[in-house]
Amino acid sequence: MKKLNLKDVRQYVEENIGVFHEKRIQSLDSLKLSQVLKRKNPYLFKAKHVLTSEQIIKSLIDAHISSSEEGIFGDWLEGLAIFINEKVYGGRKSGITGIDLEFDSNGTRNIVTIKSGPNWGNSSQIAKMRSDFTTAKKTLRTSNSQLNIVAVNGCCYGQDNNPDKGDYYKYCGQRFWGFISGNPELYTQIIEPLGYKAKEKNEAFMISFSQMINKFTKEFSNTFCDDDGNIDWTKLVVFNSAAK
Repeated sequence: MKKLNLKDVRQYVEENIGVFHEKRIQSLDSLKLSQVLKRKNPYLFKAKHVLTSEQIIKSLIDAHISSSEEGIFGDWLEGLAIFINEKVYGGRKSGITGIDLEFDSNGTRNIVTIKSGPNWGNSSQIAKMRSDFTTAKKTLRTSNSQLNIVAVNGCCYGQDNNPDKGDYYKYCGQRFWGFISGNPELYTQIIEPLGYKAKEKNEAFMISFSQMINKFTKEFSNTFCDDDGNIDWTKLVVFNSAAK
């Protein structure tokens, strides 16, 4: 085990955080109005007395951003966690299905699946993770039957004060970052570097966001509004829900 140099973390963030911001913009640029309209409940808009195209469009895009950014940033944080672990424990991205990180510490092989937050899955998804852990253990023990293996569900933020789940551990927030780095304070120390050029990057994102609002509002009005500018709710519901 080596001591983590926070300068290495800062350098990694500065060199790689741009990927997160680029993918945010790409996620917006790839959107199509027809796709997002079919994901949302048109009855809800009517029940909320929504009157303008822009209200509908902004709600649609805000929902898309909220969903996509969590996934995009979760993937980015996974890369950061693997980088940090490699510096401290010589860990590596796992080649086993369902496992994100493998590393050895104190005579134990740790197999880790990394999630963004603690409330990431339903019962079937958690069962799948447990199955992946079982399969990974069998795979690793084919070459060393005596290998001591610990399975961990790591969550980049949040809390779970009962980490022992029987056949695996769940480490969230401070516990997770401390587990992969040996530094119990890392969870607060990484917050400042993550803001590298955030203002400039977000300004570029907001340009794309504003363009998308304007583009989709125009397209929606042309398609789903009558000549007086009223939303044609029947036409919208037919587009969203009619049997093909």
